[in-house]
Amino acid sequence: MSTNPLFAPWPAPFGAPPFDLIQPEHFVPAFEDGMRRHLDEIDAIVGDPQPADFANTIVAMERAGRLLGQVSSVFFNLNASNGSDALRAVDTEMAPRLAEHGMKVSLNPGLFARVAEVYARRATLGLDAVQMRLLERTHLGFIRSGAGLDEAARARMSEISQRLAVLHTQFGQNVLHDEKDWVLHLAEADLAGLPDFVLEGLRQAAVERGLDGHVVTLSRSLIEPFMMFSQSRSLRKRAHAAWVARGSHAGAHDNRPLMPEILALRAERARLLGYANFAEFRLSDMMAGRPDRVAGLTGEVWDAALRKFGVEREQLLAEARADGLNEGLEAWDWAFYAERVRSRHYAIDAAEVKPYFVFENIQRAAFDTAGKLFGISFVPRPDLPVYHPDVVIYDVQEHGQHMGLFVSDPFARADKRSGAWMSSYRDQENLDGPVTPIIVNNNNFAKASPALLSFDDAETLFHEFGHALHGLLSQVRYPSQSGTSVRRDFVEFPSQIMEHWFAARENLREYARHHATGEPIPDALIDKLLAARNFNQGAASLEYTASSMLDMQLHEHDDPASLDIEAFERETLAAMGMPAEIGARHRPSHFQHIFAGGGYAAGYYSYLWAEVLDADGFEAFEQSGDLFDPVMAGRLRTVLSAGDTRDPMELYVAFRGQEPGTAALMRNRGLAAAA
Repeated sequence: MSTNPLFAPWPAPFGAPPFDLIQPEHFVPAFEDGMRRHLDEIDAIVGDPQPADFANTIVAMERAGRLLGQVSSVFFNLNASNGSDALRAVDTEMAPRLAEHGMKVSLNPGLFARVAEVYARRATLGLDAVQMRLLERTHLGFIRSGAGLDEAARARMSEISQRLAVLHTQFGQNVLHDEKDWVLHLAEADLAGLPDFVLEGLRQAAVERGLDGHVVTLSRSLIEPFMMFSQSRSLRKRAHAAWVARGSHAGAHDNRPLMPEILALRAERARLLGYANFAEFRLSDMMAGRPDRVAGLTGEVWDAALRKFGVEREQLLAEARADGLNEGLEAWDWAFYAERVRSRHYAIDAAEVKPYFVFENIQRAAFDTAGKLFGISFVPRPDLPVYHPDVVIYDVQEHGQHMGLFVSDPFARADKRSGAWMSSYRDQENLDGPVTPIIVNNNNFAKASPALLSFDDAETLFHEFGHALHGLLSQVRYPSQSGTSVRRDFVEFPSQIMEHWFAARENLREYARHHATGEPIPDALIDKLLAARNFNQGAASLEYTASSMLDMQLHEHDDPASLDIEAFERETLAAMGMPAEIGARHRPSHFQHIFAGGGYAAGYYSYLWAEVLDADGFEAFEQSGDLFDPVMAGRLRTVLSAGDTRDPMELYVAFRGQEPGTAALMRNRGLAAAA
């Protein structure tokens, strides 16, 4: 295995992964060796003849599994960002094996006995607050994995984990298959109404697939502007049908049979641990605490959004009737007429706005915002190996000193997972000396020359960059407390608060510049953009909140194995009063947040919960009179650097000076008047 780069020290500066050397066939042997080494390290901890203490048990566990963690980070990032049939085959093979390995560790009775022994004596060990939190969270992790159950229940927990790993992998691959498989070829007559920036994206999509002309794909960055501008109602209907049908086509890539099994396995796991359902289990270790608190928040937003939506619907219906559409609006009409109304009421044309949002300028705006707030800079490193020509790696510096690497991967590709996300190739820690982070931001912007972003695209860039800062600014000792390793309904706070700086007037004036002339965006257009920011927010809030409520109800169901998911979806949305003209943001068959992994299962509400924090938190900067107020920026940096070393509400109150309420959220979404 001497030729396998995953086993050798990485020679690139700052320990950057050797992307130019790594091949798919390197991963299985690296995973196997990583698992073997990890189990040897666990056996050594369990077999230590010395009495269990914080150093020889908890800290030793923090040191264990480093090779496996490194291989896993590289593989799962590459598989999501630059996938291939070969990598997906590795994923299919390794998912259950990795799940089995994880359960061998978390259900190891000897290891749990040592952790429990240290936990029982925690008050006598002289631990500082960070160490105490690490011990308590480690012990809780074992309990929630089932380590305290009897032997038969532990065996069943392991079986459940392995099966879920298979199902999660299959679900995500099925969605990717449908997104890659569908293409809508456009004839010349089909291009009516499409602005130049949309045409360029559709042309680039055709080139990437070796086709002539213009094609629509199921990349959100292409299909959303197509639905907004295409004058062909029949084509919008076809595109919408393909978009909502992802994952629900009969045959080998159908996700409908997978979902009841996923839900049933999660429910069984929760019951084994003494909870009534998976939602109760999940919420017990979240800031929200209980499903009824989530229901209270989503219900408050739903009611206000529904009232605002009624006004929006009448506006769009009037526009549609003036356009000769006398029947009711359908879901494939909403974006088209919303853009018409927005253009009419606010004198904003998206085709007029988009030329001012050049990707490179908005990326620089994010970097400069981080510089003003936190004193860091981003220096391109073209000498470092990359896994795709679109990728750019930056050396992140503070006072000229290296503090991490930032990997930017902005554009959509056929083998790239849809959506936008942040991840890490290496997390910050300082257990045995400083380890600097390697953080990646993935977006799926339409590649064009120039690459122009919508207002929402630019906001998404800032969102993911906020996650990146959470990883880059981390300053913790223990690896499991690093960066974004916080409770799910807190992890979105750093990302969502960064969105506010994108829309700040000073940033828009400086960085929103016309791609052809370099002229800054006119103040009058900024005024219109900000005035229109809450336009259509009733519909947008309903779309998101519907998915959040559907997620919770699926995970609270008494007998999910019996569910006909599509019937449940229809009945649940009808009971909510979901307007027929729009739909939930994610239909279950392609709801990857909750079915392609467990990260947001019974947790999709987290974006809304975090918005309570970010809307309230950003008002502190506004109230200071300086959006880059150094005192507030220092407090925010403390939140970003703390990782999981402190309780999240404690961190928030230290930053803001008070616990948040929903008033700022309702103002931020333009729902306060409708409440």
